[in-house]
Amino acid sequence: MSLHRASRPRRRSAPEVPSLCVSVQRTVRFEEVDAVRFMWHGRYASWLEDGREAMGRAYGISYLDFRDNGVVVPLKLFHLDFHHPLLYGQTYTIHAELFWNEAAVLDFEYRIEDAEGLVTTTASTTQLMLDLNGNLLMEPPAFYREFCAQWRQGKVACRQ
Repeated sequence: MSLHRASRPRRRSAPEVPSLCVSVQRTVRFEEVDAVRFMWHGRYASWLEDGREAMGRAYGISYLDFRDNGVVVPLKLFHLDFHHPLLYGQTYTIHAELFWNEAAVLDFEYRIEDAEGLVTTTASTTQLMLDLNGNLLMEPPAFYREFCAQWRQGKVACRQ
């Protein structure tokens, strides 16, 4: 089940394959707030990155894993919806969800909740897969295809 409904449709070629997920807990730091103690909007991209990196570490598909296989995964699309502000000192959880896609892309959705479970932010990103020369890949690299085969067989599952 999706964390939220993004404003753009997802390209899911195998809807029977459940998404993968991770959660990361943090606290709003002083350097991340503006003059009125609200979380500064420019920091949200970094927070989503925390979710993507946790996903990579949890499942063996980190940026370094891609790089070691001759692939980079730059951001193509970034969508963010603010619902409620976070304040200095508040704890929050970043929930990241990766959706199945047979194309050479990574489709993520995110939900940020405060300590009481109030959804403060929802977001989505899409990352392309390029070779080290910047050429767009038409299919994922072999290591990621192997990972996807395990995922499709249910040998890789959501980790909260």
